[in-house]
Amino acid sequence: MAIINLNTRINAPKQIVFDLARNIDVHQNSASKTNEKAIAGTTSGLINLNEFVTWKGKHFGLYLTHTSRITKMELYDFFVDEMESGNFRSFIHEHSFIEMNGETIMIDNLVYKTPFGVFGKLFDKLFLKKHMTNFLINRNQILKAVAENH
Repeated sequence: MAIINLNTRINAPKQIVFDLARNIDVHQNSASKTNEKAIAGTTSGLINLNEFVTWKGKHFGLYLTHTSRITKMELYDFFVDEMESGNFRSFIHEHSFIEMNGETIMIDNLVYKTPFGVFGKLFDKLFLKKHMTNFLINRNQILKAVAENH
């Protein structure tokens, strides 16, 4: 099991950051390096509780699909997306938002398991965890820029 925890400070109100974090269009813009597109489910605008989105993007030279559903949501405080189908054994991404002194701290807690036993663990250690971390950091920096210029 791999765990990625990130905290991103954003100079914007929590409600704006929360809505941008679940905005399909903003995600597509932030994932342009992997050419990620929403191809099924909620494919634009805000994704809500019990809705799903299927993404198709290029990672490690391969076009992969990943379907996640929003399984928990408390408006402006947190939401959770969980993989329904894709290339992981499991994938749960918790998004939390705390407002302090006019600033929002966006917290990503991503927990995933790779398939293929020891080979999957080795791939994760050598490549995947760094790739996923950089993907989230890039996404968060774009989300931060959009929120702070909102």
